[in-house]
Amino acid sequence: MSNEFNKNEDALKMAWSNVRQKLEVIAEGGGKKSAQKQKERNKLTARERIDFLIDEGKPFIEIGAFAGYEMYEEHGGCPAGGTVSGIGYVSGRQCIIVANDQTVKAGAWFPITGKKNLRMQEMSMENHLPIIYLVDSAGVYLPLQDEIFPDKEHFGRVFRNNAKMSAMGITQIAAVMGACVAGGAYLPIMSDETLMVENAGSIFLAGPYLVKAAIGEDIDAENLGGAVTHTEISGIADYKFKTEQECLDQVKKIMSKLGPSSFANFNRVKSTPPKNDEAAIYGVMSEGNTKPYNMLDIIDSIADKDSFDEFKMDYGKTIVCGYARVDGWAVGIVANQRLLVKSKKGEMQLGGVIYNDSADKAARFIMNCNQKKIPLVFLQDVTGFMVGSRSEHSGIIKDGAKLVNAVANSVVPKITIIVGNSYGAGNYAMCGKAYDPRFIYAWPTAKIAVMGGEQAAKTMLQIQVAGMKAKGEQVAPEQEKELFDRINANYTRQTKAFYAAARLWVDAIIDPKETRSVISEGISAANHNPVIEEFKTGVFQV
Repeated sequence: MSNEFNKNEDALKMAWSNVRQKLEVIAEGGGKKSAQKQKERNKLTARERIDFLIDEGKPFIEIGAFAGYEMYEEHGGCPAGGTVSGIGYVSGRQCIIVANDQTVKAGAWFPITGKKNLRMQEMSMENHLPIIYLVDSAGVYLPLQDEIFPDKEHFGRVFRNNAKMSAMGITQIAAVMGACVAGGAYLPIMSDETLMVENAGSIFLAGPYLVKAAIGEDIDAENLGGAVTHTEISGIADYKFKTEQECLDQVKKIMSKLGPSSFANFNRVKSTPPKNDEAAIYGVMSEGNTKPYNMLDIIDSIADKDSFDEFKMDYGKTIVCGYARVDGWAVGIVANQRLLVKSKKGEMQLGGVIYNDSADKAARFIMNCNQKKIPLVFLQDVTGFMVGSRSEHSGIIKDGAKLVNAVANSVVPKITIIVGNSYGAGNYAMCGKAYDPRFIYAWPTAKIAVMGGEQAAKTMLQIQVAGMKAKGEQVAPEQEKELFDRINANYTRQTKAFYAAARLWVDAIIDPKETRSVISEGISAANHNPVIEEFKTGVFQV
């Protein structure tokens, strides 16, 4: 291997190591002291509950681990959004799991908690996957109640989804292992089956203190809404158990008896390993993504060997399109090409930029995949659409709109991997979060923004300096540089994968060599929804 490859490999492995170190801190939740308190109450932590529940040796893809990262610091932080969630297998059935983390503010809901839990329900609904709730939450985090309680995408939407999912025939199981208070009490009762742990789980609209304040009644939590109360008196819960382990074993039993799923029957054959070793994916991209590279080298580390059939190879070369197999699944790949390439007219085209011809080609390919019911995989490293008079006169907006139209109306499952840049309208055209990918993941090298950092910082600097001069202020070169550095640093921070993952613009930051497996698991999940709508497109300029 070349020195260049080794340098690239070292840089990307170092970037992933940085992610992994942050994940280790996040995994501690509210900290070791809080975890110890759980142990003293004979309770498992959220992660221990999931580890006990899921099938050994089967993949578990954690979703939203970075939710809330470096947010809410004035409130003590909210690691992983106060929940641990993901896609895994229980008794051989692929499912969604959502576990409140009681070590984080007693499992209270921050605004990002609501967004994360709604995202997990969305995954369950889109893919018709059973969902298991491991409940241990104090309810809404009151200091931020105005940001989590009343709006359409807030706390109450969870229970609306409970009802909708039940009507869709999606299995919902709630294991109540701690507090389940106020509006949160509706979640387990709107699930198909409710399990409770004695002397730990409790369900009530108002806790003992509020009951005392409201009506003057003295009662403890267990008699008010504990497992015995709800299995023997109110009939709200279906099972009670002495320990969490017994409770989780019953969840496994319930899952083992679910009837067979209906499938979309996406095409799959026996898997073959990729042309390149999966670890070779580390050596493709340069540190900082400053040099051109061949996106086909990444595809060769993801797709089954010799399965990639490129579509319109000699046309629209800044987007690579083609049919392939990933772990045996048939997919359509749409990927930004980062090489400097020649157009059909012999003109040099910048890699990572979407030109008229590449937009046109990608739109047609996406329509083909919808016609053939083939899931789509988008590999993003895009700096946006080509600008300038030549592109405008050639109708770049028209061709870009054609591509956006095809992506927006696509009915087959879409899985997006952001490997590098994701700038401007390129983010939209390549199926960013706003375009409803079933799953969207980022490499540690991902950058999401309206435009590149330095370009944006210069633009904002010009506006700020012009405003200062308009007020009669003198701006010295040193002051201008200081302003630029500050603007650039803040903007650059906002483009990073951590910032995006904290706000759930992406579902997770993944190890690049796991790209193939997360795509495969994503299609496996999507395959559980047998309903594929008819593909239609709206009006667009030809």
